[in-house]
Amino acid sequence: NLEITCSPSPRRMGRALISRAGFAFEIPMKITWVSTVERGQKISEQIVIGTPGTVLDWCSKLKFIDPKKIKVFVLDEADVMIATQGHQDQSIRIQRMLPRNCQMLLFSATFEDSVWKFAQKVVPDPNVIKLKREEETLDTIKQYYVLCSSRDEKFQALCNLYGAITIAQAMIFCHTRKTASWLAAELSKEGHQVALLSGEMMVEQRAAVIERFREGKEKVLVTTNVCARGIDVEQVSVVINFDLPVDKDGNPDNETYLHRIGRTGRFGKRGLAVNMVDSKHSMNILNRIQEHFNKKIERLDTDDLDEIEKIAN
Repeated sequence: NLEITCSPSPRRMGRALISRAGFAFEIPMKITWVSTVERGQKISEQIVIGTPGTVLDWCSKLKFIDPKKIKVFVLDEADVMIATQGHQDQSIRIQRMLPRNCQMLLFSATFEDSVWKFAQKVVPDPNVIKLKREEETLDTIKQYYVLCSSRDEKFQALCNLYGAITIAQAMIFCHTRKTASWLAAELSKEGHQVALLSGEMMVEQRAAVIERFREGKEKVLVTTNVCARGIDVEQVSVVINFDLPVDKDGNPDNETYLHRIGRTGRFGKRGLAVNMVDSKHSMNILNRIQEHFNKKIERLDTDDLDEIEKIAN
């Protein structure tokens, strides 16, 4: 039996790998991003994880995989798949090669019309399982913003937060790898136990970092959008957007914002989200995020320790 999981990009394969490793640690897996296969060789592993383009090549051109032997076909993060050029068509081409008795599973954080149309092509006549809308979890998360004028001021505001309230574990999101690396180094100098997660890391490295953070060996996880979705750590009490999430055109990325702050306020607990604002542009981004979710984000003065202490109550 063979399971194929398609994920939108190599960096997102880490989440798929971690989710399977949790219940299938003794089952051999093949990850297309890091695996090499000699021409003419057949895949012997029971689980293959890869992007649609590579999986399609392995099934058709290179014939590493016999698609007729695939018993389970999983499309992860279908909403991201649709937004990525070519992935939608590649996924449909793979689906057409599969045997009729193949079980097909499609997962998506959002189900807009475009996702439904895609789902109907890939998974005909499906059983649909809907989870509670994540927007509702915003009610359990206190949201604030801090006005700063530079990167150093944002870092000082972060230090003031840590100096005033007890933080079990925190996730800090940055826009670039460079900023994430700098911030992780600065926090380490301040004596914090810091883990760094970014897109250039190998899948196995990312899995190890997340597992250490989940076990509490590091108390702060500094990351780019690699970790915005799907990582649930019960002890995360604070999420900090060191940089607000924007799309490739510089517009607010509302879905990513939701996924980021949704790393706290889980498991029935209350959470805290703090957004660093350092320009007119980022203030405009924040205002548009407020409008989108119809949620007021209060200003926080991190130079006022009494004010910071109040938000923890």
